[in-house]
Amino acid sequence: MDFSLTADQIAIRDMVRGFAAEKIAPFAAQWDEEKTIPRDVLKEAAGLGLAAITVREDHGGSGLSRVESALIFEELSYADPVVASFLSIHNMCAWIIDTHGTEEQRQTFLPRFCAMDVVASYCLTEPGSGSDAAALKTKAVKDGNSHYRLTGSKAFISGGGYSDVYLVMCRTGEEGPKGISCMLVEKGTEGLSFGANEKKMGWNAQATTTVNLDQVRVPAAQLIGGEGKGFSIAMNGLNGGRLNIAACSLGAAQAALDKAVAYMKERKAFGKSLSHFQALQFKIADMETELQAARIFLYQAAWKLSQNAPDARKFCAMAKRLVTDTGFRVANEALQIHGGYGYLRDFGIEKLVRDLRVHQILEGTNEIMRVIIARDMLDS
Repeated sequence: MDFSLTADQIAIRDMVRGFAAEKIAPFAAQWDEEKTIPRDVLKEAAGLGLAAITVREDHGGSGLSRVESALIFEELSYADPVVASFLSIHNMCAWIIDTHGTEEQRQTFLPRFCAMDVVASYCLTEPGSGSDAAALKTKAVKDGNSHYRLTGSKAFISGGGYSDVYLVMCRTGEEGPKGISCMLVEKGTEGLSFGANEKKMGWNAQATTTVNLDQVRVPAAQLIGGEGKGFSIAMNGLNGGRLNIAACSLGAAQAALDKAVAYMKERKAFGKSLSHFQALQFKIADMETELQAARIFLYQAAWKLSQNAPDARKFCAMAKRLVTDTGFRVANEALQIHGGYGYLRDFGIEKLVRDLRVHQILEGTNEIMRVIIARDMLDS
């Protein structure tokens, strides 16, 4: 068993690290206050192949595995977990079209996704159905032979109003998961509108709104995967999304730990630097150990998903649960080490704590991850 990275993986990691350090990290606090991510930064990321990481190469994707994807999002989130997680959502949408779309849909949409000429958002959650995604109410009714009419609303949509394309899970048939389909809806379509930007604890640079659909007319050619396939598409997409968001927690938590170690070396109390206090030494030792364990587990889960292992879903759920819980805990401990200064924006720790808290909720709450894990164990 070889735990080392390949030369190509190291080169990818270092390339992303350099880009993130130069183009993202210096501006993360500014974008948090301005509540926006500049489009030109996303375009630059796309130019490096970061908009379609696991998409096949024939239409402009990078054709990388889930392991490389985890490495990439870890490095991006070390600079800013908000930009990293937004890119993760776009990547998940691109993967869905690449994997479940027709060749015509791939030719039509993927080149624009890969170049980030269009930005994509994922629309599953509704005001009345979050964890119980199969209970969604947004309806799609046939309008002749060539179109559907979509009516309903989606809640907590990252990129709402900002993105150009929305992958909408909607009901075309019976109640439950078998009646759900996936539609691609383009911004500007009549009847598509957006609520006000939500006022959030973190993830401020990402617009988060309700997406409203009022008799939105969508070409049947933009149905992804066929009627009734939407729920399985959504769940398959979330396997990769869970790994990516775990990687985002990992990278940001590593940044928080590194800040804490540097602060301990500089800050003096009772006549000596904090690095001489054994209580704090033990704290950072535990933080480092937990992050390293989470990292190994994440990479294993990513490998399993790339290999289509029969237990990949369980490992994706376990990795998401473990890494996001660990990441938030480490970031929170890093704030504690900073004392009062950790609570101030100038030190960059409080932003990481705010941003990482939601990772335990999105892409399936960590309680739902436990449900998935237990079911896989008990059904086997």
